[in-house]
Amino acid sequence: MREEDGIGAYIQAWRRRLRPTDAGLPAGPSRRTSGLRREELAMLASISVDYLVRLEQGRATNPSTQVLAALSRALRLTTQERDHLYVVAGHAPPRRTAMTSHVPPSVQRLADRLGDLPVAVYDPAWTIITWNAAWAGLMGDPSALAGRDRNLLWRIFTGQSSRVRKSGDDADEFETGAVADLRRASGSYPDDTGLRQLVDDLRQASPRFARLWSSRAIGTTGGSNSKTIVHPAVGPITLDCDVLTVAGSDLRIVVYTADPSSPDADRLRLTQIIGLQELRPRDTP
Repeated sequence: MREEDGIGAYIQAWRRRLRPTDAGLPAGPSRRTSGLRREELAMLASISVDYLVRLEQGRATNPSTQVLAALSRALRLTTQERDHLYVVAGHAPPRRTAMTSHVPPSVQRLADRLGDLPVAVYDPAWTIITWNAAWAGLMGDPSALAGRDRNLLWRIFTGQSSRVRKSGDDADEFETGAVADLRRASGSYPDDTGLRQLVDDLRQASPRFARLWSSRAIGTTGGSNSKTIVHPAVGPITLDCDVLTVAGSDLRIVVYTADPSSPDADRLRLTQIIGLQELRPRDTP
């Protein structure tokens, strides 16, 4: 493959066409380069600047599928562009019969533009894919989590800490609905090995999950309900939680809102101020 057809040329071209404001970044007073800077793209994709430079210069030629997925989201690629990036990098594109972790540009723009509202996007198995700064400020920065710990159901059924406070009845209702939703996803994506492994691991790790899974209930999460989040610095905040489904992908958009004139709205704004002070760009290969 010629150098101009390699992955580096595509990353450079797509980086240069993307305006900072399209990626949720400030444009700044003056920019000598068109599009995103390498530092900005590296931050959005959670990779190091050095690794991005090596990719663009053709000195790193075998990126993992995880890196490709992160770059696809950061660059706001269409599904067709994402698939081509995988092919150029020597990987098969994600199968259509498997769950997608690709966030369409329109959904990423939604998360970026709703900067004053906590927004996160989950895959059909409830693994968090992307989020905005307001979400990190309210719920804690998911970039500190890795692997299975980014899955909401795994965290719940293995007893990991959560900032969402639920009564016993609320917890039972949520867990029952979440397991029913996961069973529906497993029926929609029967060839997804990662999804099957998640279910198997949950059945081994949690007797509660195993019992609910055996009930064979099927359902979806959605609509709006109230949740109380206990923030370590601000205290309890009661918010409306809406779950939206992206047509054609089963991605879930979770949005928290508060009545603008309520004390909870003031507390929510305070979490954003605290979060912005705490968040720092990651620089890992």
